[in-house]
Amino acid sequence: MALWLQPETGVLARIAGCLRATGAHPARAVVLLPYAQLLPLVNRLWVQQYPDSFVPRFETTMNWRSALAPGAWHSMDIRFDMALDLLTAQSLLAAAGLGAQQESLAGLLVQSAYQLAPLAAACVPAHRDAWAQDARRHAVVGMESPALQMEAALARIAVEWVLVSGYASDVFLGDAFADVDLLIVMQGLTAEPLVQGLQQVWGERLVCLDLAPALDAAVPSAVHSSPAKLHACQDGEDEAQRTVACVLRHIEVGRYPLALVSTDRALTRRVRCVLDGFGVQMRDETGWKLSTSAAAAQLMALLQAGTWNASTDSVLNWLKQAPAYADRSDTLEVILRRAGIREWREPALRKLTQDDEAAAAVVQSVDAWRQSCKTSMPLLDWIALLRLGLQTSGQWEPLVADGPGAKVLAVLRLQPDVQDDNSEGEALAQASGAGRKLDLAAFTHWVNQVLEAASYQPDYPAQEQVVILPMSQMLGRPFAAVVLAGCDEVRLNPSAEPPGAWTAAQRAALGLPSRATLEAAFRAAWMHALQTPVVDVVWRTSDDAGESLMPSVLVQLLQWGGNPQQAPEPRELRTLLAAPLARPLPVGNALPLRQWSASAYEDLRQCPYRFFALRQLGLREADELDSELDKRDFGVWLHEVLSRFHQRLATSPVDGLAQQRALLEATSQAVSAEMALAEGEFLPFAASWPAVREGYLRWMQEHDARSARFTSAETSHTQRLGSLQLVGRIDRTDTLADGQVLVVDYKTEPLAKTRARVKEPLEDTQMAFYAALLPHDTVRGMYVNVGEKDGTKGCEQMELVDARDALIEGLMADVAAIAGGAALPALGEGVACDFCDARGLCRKDFWV
Repeated sequence: MALWLQPETGVLARIAGCLRATGAHPARAVVLLPYAQLLPLVNRLWVQQYPDSFVPRFETTMNWRSALAPGAWHSMDIRFDMALDLLTAQSLLAAAGLGAQQESLAGLLVQSAYQLAPLAAACVPAHRDAWAQDARRHAVVGMESPALQMEAALARIAVEWVLVSGYASDVFLGDAFADVDLLIVMQGLTAEPLVQGLQQVWGERLVCLDLAPALDAAVPSAVHSSPAKLHACQDGEDEAQRTVACVLRHIEVGRYPLALVSTDRALTRRVRCVLDGFGVQMRDETGWKLSTSAAAAQLMALLQAGTWNASTDSVLNWLKQAPAYADRSDTLEVILRRAGIREWREPALRKLTQDDEAAAAVVQSVDAWRQSCKTSMPLLDWIALLRLGLQTSGQWEPLVADGPGAKVLAVLRLQPDVQDDNSEGEALAQASGAGRKLDLAAFTHWVNQVLEAASYQPDYPAQEQVVILPMSQMLGRPFAAVVLAGCDEVRLNPSAEPPGAWTAAQRAALGLPSRATLEAAFRAAWMHALQTPVVDVVWRTSDDAGESLMPSVLVQLLQWGGNPQQAPEPRELRTLLAAPLARPLPVGNALPLRQWSASAYEDLRQCPYRFFALRQLGLREADELDSELDKRDFGVWLHEVLSRFHQRLATSPVDGLAQQRALLEATSQAVSAEMALAEGEFLPFAASWPAVREGYLRWMQEHDARSARFTSAETSHTQRLGSLQLVGRIDRTDTLADGQVLVVDYKTEPLAKTRARVKEPLEDTQMAFYAALLPHDTVRGMYVNVGEKDGTKGCEQMELVDARDALIEGLMADVAAIAGGAALPALGEGVACDFCDARGLCRKDFWV
């Protein structure tokens, strides 16, 4: 409180001194403060310090302007409302011949204009033309190169826009304040450009005072009277936990109100969520961007579902968030995942759901929404359509009842009363460019930028314990302690590049704050924050990727000259009793498996528990619908190509390598067309196909030279084995010169892995199982590795008959053991665990 109440140098004493020196009556004096959070404090302190005096009118520029009669807005004015200003920016770009780039450049133009607007608003309206003449020259400094033609045009448009715009602060630059004898402007850490214009109009009636004295960072005693407590954390989660612990320790000893400062939005949200779980009363003055809220995600899901190429996943994402469809979306999802429908527009989707009444109704509703999104229409019509979509899907009422949801509806002008009889609706309708027709992509872009520019602040509690605020707004506010989180070199960089597209030369010429000016203000805010009685400084020493991070240069300066303390661990240590898990030992005799495939028996041999979970219980992971094509998809495609190629070659033989190459190429193109593979995703495999094709043709000629004759491809086989039935699908069978059957299985895996399969015959389940499917006493088997780098190589299983007999004997013994109640343990050995779908069930990582 010394900043305010010191008898001679305190803020209140200096204000009172100005009143005495000018002879102004307090009731006819206005004191402008840098931010609104100081208003209740300074009013209370003035009454406490001068109980017999009138209270001056303490205001901020925004509050005072709002209390005055609102001025008339024009369609080209900068409103500092992204919903309106984006439309104006787009119309200006179109008028300047940049209509083709208006969607991408509008945001940059608005940002540039927002930075110039305070400079233009600081000029008396009659003098703005003179300011504009200089600004037109200065805005294109360093933009002479033809390569910067677009940037120069953007700068010129920004200057003209701020020139023709009117400003709410113009009311202070007129003669309408005869009832104010003295205007005292309390300057914060940065100088307000408006003060220069006020001095021209108010003259001797204006006095400027600094809210707080400057602190010398080079003098340790000026930084902090007692050492700050430093907390170096391992990573982001450790930093969040330690920040929470620091806050809770302060509250436990009654050290609040407490300031919590962080420039990392993700860290702040994490800390706020944990503190909320502890019941801490918080006043959040920073809030969070609406674009990151759950309400915005729900609304954007609806728009994304309406795009012409919407994936099935994106539509299902919306349906699960829509109360009107949530209870029916699960059934629809099961149908679509089983069929692997990736794109919602696929005709097969309607055929699959036509027999299920509930699913068909959902599909019909989605198609109706998507159809309504295909046309271009003015912005107000899009807003009405979006409101209707939210109401039809049942999302409207939850959004209205939710704080961030209501703010989303408000900033997008979705509330019906906003358009019926409210000035906000009129402003949107009259905005320049509001009548331009937009397609869904342009409207979605507008929605996204509006939500990105707006923030949501939760309601303040009656009595807060923690105040989350920017560091610059700590100035002049009495906090018992402060926790400065996110103080690493990345998140607390005092010399960061200024925001916006203006270059350093342009900023200097135009009078915008330079990088050095902004750094000085940032360092001043840091110094004043360190004046708090108790200070905790928290930072992480590694980022999410594991890369090392240094503390901020401000923290390093504090370590060098401020005699800091390495703080003890603020978290309470708890002793946890070890509770390791034993390996699961299920029994599967109640779930006999009658049909056995090669993959099922391979699961049993590699890990009995995996067999129990995936085969006997039938558990399976939900397939991804929107996954990109991978090598497995290439293998499926290749199997189909080779199957059709050999079948056509058997019915219509062709001689010569050139004719066979042409037939194989034609077959590959036909299969690609039928499978409708995404061209971009299949491109890497298509690029390797010529080399794969040539390698296969060379192997085929060598194989045919040994008098091997193609017999069949992609055939299904069954074989009874007592009470069991073996089932499988064999890629290809050939007949050799001696009449023996040759089983061929194609592989696209690395050649070394294929060779390892035949190295240990008794470990090769697949080929031995295929041999067991055939009725022949003697049979041969060979893996054909089809690759790009090594060409096509054959790897024959030389002891296939012995391996087959051993497999049959082992299978019968294993089935008998399972029926007899033998346990099916999780082995947890070898590479089988690396990509096992049952890894989360067996809990291998928690075994004894």
